[in-house]
Amino acid sequence: MKLIDKIIARAKANRQRIVLPESLEERTLTAADRAVADGLADIILIGNREEILAKAKELGLQHIEGTTIIDPETSPKTNDYASLLYDLRKAKGMTEEKAREVLKDPVFLGTMMLKKDEVDGLVSGAVHSTADTVRPALQVIKCAPGVKSISSVFFVCLPSQIYVFGDCAINLNPTAEELAGIAIQSHDTAKAFNLPTRVAMLSYGTGKSGKGDDVELCVNATQAVRAARPDIAIDGPLQYDAATTESVAKLKAPESAIA
Repeated sequence: MKLIDKIIARAKANRQRIVLPESLEERTLTAADRAVADGLADIILIGNREEILAKAKELGLQHIEGTTIIDPETSPKTNDYASLLYDLRKAKGMTEEKAREVLKDPVFLGTMMLKKDEVDGLVSGAVHSTADTVRPALQVIKCAPGVKSISSVFFVCLPSQIYVFGDCAINLNPTAEELAGIAIQSHDTAKAFNLPTRVAMLSYGTGKSGKGDDVELCVNATQAVRAARPDIAIDGPLQYDAATTESVAKLKAPESAIA
């Protein structure tokens, strides 16, 4: 069984509650329809019910009625979310009136649902910027214990394997400490999906073939990961071809257990 098929099987066996704030975006709504049809997750959409159903009809979707739709304008829970947001952010100048205004943003509303453990996950970013997706989480949920800064990953699902790339969206010019944190979080994210993990710290040089500040950054970050998490199989710096192609790895990094 392919890795992606194993992930799908796990999702079906342990259905999670996923809130989608961008309920009128075509790709999001189509994905919601498929998730319901395939039994992948329990889907919650945020928005006006009539508008969502009309958009689903326009797209020829058949399963949106199987989602839960929450309209911020009419939901009785909106006031509860506003009270909680006020309590969480009053030291930062939040007022109850401002909290109600903030919760008109469906991403913020979905984040409050996540905070209250009413959903297991939130997916956004199809029409919202990364900053607008991440900011509510930073303000309301915050980082896990021991994590100093957040990072992102991409899952690239190929026919034979899955690559996890980090960080491709949030951190600009990270320090060695920050890069080590990104590597650790990327590894742990892959583990959360039961993926086999080997971490390659990518750079423009492999081993000692390259020189420069960026290579040294990679070397120092790799050493930091090994010191903090000896359980992680990691090597670097590695060029992409050495990290992913066996024939190249044998030439460029024959001693590497990761290449």
